[in-house]
Amino acid sequence: QLQAFGGGLVQAGGSLRLSCVVSRSIFSLIDMGWYRQAPGKQRELVAGISNGGSSTTYADSVKGRFTISRDNAKKTVYLQMNSLKPEDTAVYYCRDTAMKFFNSWGQGTELTVSS
Repeated sequence: QLQAFGGGLVQAGGSLRLSCVVSRSIFSLIDMGWYRQAPGKQRELVAGISNGGSSTTYADSVKGRFTISRDNAKKTVYLQMNSLKPEDTAVYYCRDTAMKFFNSWGQGTELTVSS
């Protein structure tokens, strides 16, 4: 139901865009978020977007560097990541911010930022 892709290895200061395709017919009604889990750390919400895309929120650690967006016609949510830092290294997942519309986290995508 949730398939994230676009991760990879990038140098510090670089950019990358993640995509997440959602196979739910009610996608346009769901507030979505991008989460990440770094090795040895808890999963955290880094960016959220309202169902219509008009409202976004960001963790302080990524504010000004990451941009979340969505295309409801394509049932896809994006995360544009700029000025990447080694501390952004993590597995990234997308999911609803309410944590009630999906049974699992789905496939994440791994990002490694080298210094």
